[in-house]
Amino acid sequence: MTMTLADTDRALATMRAVSQDRPGAPDVLKVIETTRPQPGWGEILVRVHAAGVNPADWKTRERGAFPIGAKPPFILGFDVSGVVEEIGEGVTLFRPGDKVFGMPRFPHLAGAYAEYVAAPARHFAPHPQGVDHVQAAALPLASLTAWQALVDTARVRPGQRVLIHAAAGGVGHLAVQIAKARGAHVIGTAGAAKHDLLRSLGADELIDYRTRDFAEVVRDVDVVIDSIAGPYWARSLRTLRPGGTLISLLPLDDTFPHEEAEAAGVRTMFMLVEPDQAGLREISALVEDGRLRVIADAVFPLEEAAAAHTLGETGHSTGKIVLTVTP
Repeated sequence: MTMTLADTDRALATMRAVSQDRPGAPDVLKVIETTRPQPGWGEILVRVHAAGVNPADWKTRERGAFPIGAKPPFILGFDVSGVVEEIGEGVTLFRPGDKVFGMPRFPHLAGAYAEYVAAPARHFAPHPQGVDHVQAAALPLASLTAWQALVDTARVRPGQRVLIHAAAGGVGHLAVQIAKARGAHVIGTAGAAKHDLLRSLGADELIDYRTRDFAEVVRDVDVVIDSIAGPYWARSLRTLRPGGTLISLLPLDDTFPHEEAEAAGVRTMFMLVEPDQAGLREISALVEDGRLRVIADAVFPLEEAAAAHTLGETGHSTGKIVLTVTP
């Protein structure tokens, strides 16, 4: 079959993407053909090679909002790894052909489940050397969350004791390594089957949450990173020394024990990750130095985004889940 000029123009003007027209279960995700974005002033157009899958993705899919009130139809996805295709007016940091990764526009949707993404140039950083697009796509949201919590917010110092819940999860396994790189003594909660992996990543102590109550055995912690919330909040407070810090990665709702925290003399806060080129560059340096390794538990093609969400929602995956977009 001969391709006409009109066919070529149409192919250049459109792209494949995964979209949804209503909130719901994973089966609302469908592959569509849609208009390819164009980079605006200060933006770059990235040909997406891989996109990370995060809890924020399936929360947005199910509820239609995370946390900004997005309404379908929309294209999901926050984590991007790819190659610069075009640059907009005023961009000086990148050129076409540069490999980049990032978490553009968060908490607004980046539209990463697509062949192309257009977003602010400074929401990206140069792709870390020595890793492929799958590994790079697994990094931005999870690693920036860990970095901003441990380094920018808690200011973890050598010798401090850090407790990380869900230590084998997407954020958790990266937080273990970042805390260790800061010289901390790292304690993690995770199922026993994941303890060997976490030890290889640098964890000093591990607690099987299925058989032991961490609040009964952990004491004098300086920092807690909590991605579970609910009953973990009050129990985590009991592990902290006076003056310690509890950082929740979920909003502090009416169930949070504020009076107990005040009585214990600890600092508590909810932290939402932000786009951060400087943080991405620090993360790249750790990756390139061999001090940070991302685990991609499962990789799916773009067309199987629903299966990726189904796996993620079990809560039992290790590390990150990634979609491959462009071969």
